[in-house]
Formats: sequence, structure tokens, C-alpha cells
Amino acid sequence: MPRPASSAPPPSYNRYRYETRRRDPNPRAAALLVVDVQGHFASIAAPATPALAATVALCRAAGRREGDLVVEKRTYSGFAGTRLEEALRRMGVEEVIVTGVMTNLCCETTARDAFVRGFRVFFSADATATASQGLQEATLANMAYGFAYIVDCQRLEAAFGKVK
Repeated sequence: MPRPASSAPPPSYNRYRYETRRRDPNPRAAALLVVDVQGHFASIAAPATPALAATVALCRAAGRREGDLVVEKRTYSGFAGTRLEEALRRMGVEEVIVTGVMTNLCCETTARDAFVRGFRVFFSADATATASQGLQEATLANMAYGFAYIVDCQRLEAAFGKVK
């Protein structure tokens, strides 16, 4: 449905806009989930690629993971019908940082599923991307309202720097 001509465009991301709650991730208890960053979604992922690369680098520098676990999923959630939860539990993971594409589909569903399974969820505002700004904004609002703490590269860098 088109917006009325008088309505303002959706605001660009302001990391404080969605902070209904604030908490920093603990790199010793967190795992980074990179959802569906693959050739098929390259054009959609492009705006988030620099932040995604920075987020991956920050997590690797924190030294939590000894390699990448690749999980093939058959639905929007990275948890449904996979062994992701079991693998994370074996590694002692209590928190997940969700990044990737599409924000409003696979990233949001994976984040909600992680929340329901008892993980503390951090959802990246700048290392996720989708087909429209409106969908991005709606997902960030939903996540912040009840499922996740909203983070960005700057927040992760500050949080991970405290632990060193």
C-alpha cells in the first residue's frame, strides 16, 4: 500500500532509536551467526557487506571460535531441522549475534528461534540487510521490543575491547 504523499520517509538507522534495553554481548559466551550470505543474495547484502566483514573480524579477533561451522538450513530458521542448537550448546554458547540477509525473513526467524530456545540474542543493525528500508526498520523495532538487543559494529568493538 503506498504511503500518503504527506508522510515522511522512514528514518535512517540510528542505533539509539531501537535501544529499549541495553546490554553488551560477552565474547566469551557468544557465537556469531552469519545467515544466508551467499551469491544469490549478493545484491541485497551489498549495503551491509562492510559492516558484516568488520563484525566477522571483531568476533574472530575475540578468539571465541576455532573455525566456522556451516549449517545448511531448509527453512527461514537456522535452528529448525538442523543441529545448530546442539553445536552451540556443546561450545558453551549462551548468546548469539545475528547478522546476514534477509533481515526480515531468515535473520529475524533465526533470532526469534534462538530467543525461544533460551539464547540471549544480539541483532546487528548494520550487518544485516533486506529488500527495503521499511522492512529493515520494522524488523529492528520488533527485535528490540522483545527478542534481542540491537547492536552495531561500534557497540561490538567497544564490548569486545572491554574483555581483552
